[in-house]
Amino acid sequence: MKKVDLCSKIKQALLKSGASLIGFADLSEVSANVRDSKRFAVSIAVALNPSVIANIKNGPTKEYCSEYRQANALLWELGKLTSEIIEDKGYKAIPKAPTNVGIDPKTHSTILPHKTVATRAGLGWIGKCALLVTKKYGSAVRITTVLTDAPLEAGAPIVDSQCGDCMECVDFCPGKAPSGKNWNFKLKRDFFFDAFACAKAARECANKNINVDDTICGICISVCPWTIKYIEEGGFLQNEI
Repeated sequence: MKKVDLCSKIKQALLKSGASLIGFADLSEVSANVRDSKRFAVSIAVALNPSVIANIKNGPTKEYCSEYRQANALLWELGKLTSEIIEDKGYKAIPKAPTNVGIDPKTHSTILPHKTVATRAGLGWIGKCALLVTKKYGSAVRITTVLTDAPLEAGAPIVDSQCGDCMECVDFCPGKAPSGKNWNFKLKRDFFFDAFACAKAARECANKNINVDDTICGICISVCPWTIKYIEEGGFLQNEI
């Protein structure tokens, strides 16, 4: 099967099953040991319910916590579906968990973040809040990754931030985690974002707002202008390939 045909087959199946954005990445510039020696990857995003996101400007709600977990569950199913399609064509595929599995407590990072793959696939850029930002849904998305040796038609990587002078997530972050510096693909996260301050504030917000001992906040998502645009335009009315 031609790589264009395989990509089309994956996109059609995932959109039909609830995905919001799908991209294909060439990870050859990423160290082989962090990508399981697989050159390509499928990046999958599920948009979060805009009415839920609109209500978390002051911190997480029970509805947001539920939406967050449902999106993760859907992403896991979409990852497995993608793997089945790829393996049916004779290639190998490794679906990665969309949750916080594999985070190093010493660094608050994973060896290959989903958002890194998403930028390599051209789905968006990393905001000052260290989250993926997309033009269609802002940062109101959850994402996952499927690694593969199937030769895919990769998108053009996004290597620079499109946040410009915007400081909304910086100003509203209860943990003062974002420094205000813009991301680019050469920068390490610690240069522009304090993950430890984010985790501490998120856990405090979750405990205070919904009595949950978890690192879930969402304030930076809700105040992002790209997210607000998504909410105002009706959110789930359209999907995008």
